Amino acid sequence: MSALAPASPDTATATNTDTDTDADAQTAPVVSAVTSATAWSADPYTVALRSGRGPLYLRRGDGWLLPLDVERWCEAPDPADWTVLRRCRGTVLDIGCGPGRLVSALAVRGHRALGIDVSPEAVALTARAGGTALHRSVFDSLPGEGRWDTALLIDGNIGIGGDPAALLRRMAEVVVAAGALIVECAETDPEADVDERCEVRVADGRGGLGAPFPWARVGPAALTRHAAAAGWSPAESWTAAGRTFAVLTRPAGAP
Repeated sequence: MSALAPASPDTATATNTDTDTDADAQTAPVVSAVTSATAWSADPYTVALRSGRGPLYLRRGDGWLLPLDVERWCEAPDPADWTVLRRCRGTVLDIGCGPGRLVSALAVRGHRALGIDVSPEAVALTARAGGTALHRSVFDSLPGEGRWDTALLIDGNIGIGGDPAALLRRMAEVVVAAGALIVECAETDPEADVDERCEVRVADGRGGLGAPFPWARVGPAALTRHAAAAGWSPAESWTAAGRTFAVLTRPAGAP
């Protein structure tokens, strides 16, 4: 998923600029997980992944559209992606891995990396790209829970499940206590404080619609608030190619 600027319906405090272009919510509501899996495993998302191109959007009920950067997902990692990849340490779990550009690049760099995605087509494409992936939701039982050194929520995947706080609590169960979570925030005006939850559908702009499912958009300030509530603290933030990222860690002694 990609957190891009919204299209027309008709068609952390301390930051640095990366100039190197290189519930208790132990489980999400079952209905949300099932609905999301159905949405991402059906057309038009599958069609777009197979072709490697859009147009593809998340469509809100009022007609508002969020463009999804399918072409970028289906290509090799770009310079902004590399700013993420170089910050990965040890074993890496990529949540919502899509067609696997990050997982396969991490494998080449010698990491034990696993992608998970609710789209069977995304999982198959990851394998073809040389990566390893499972057809699974982040709220399902996962291999190595509590032992992953780094986890990724890139391309807007902090929105998974429509409840960022619940997702961050879940990530605290998945990542080792001394590990890190790298999150990409929504691309917004620096003055905006985006913290949105809504129901959306995957749309192809030509009338094709997937099933509705919950989603969220979170800017840097909102991410900091949700992270604190879930026991995470911002350790670093940066921008690259117009995209905004943050590394979250947990205090020493955290369970």
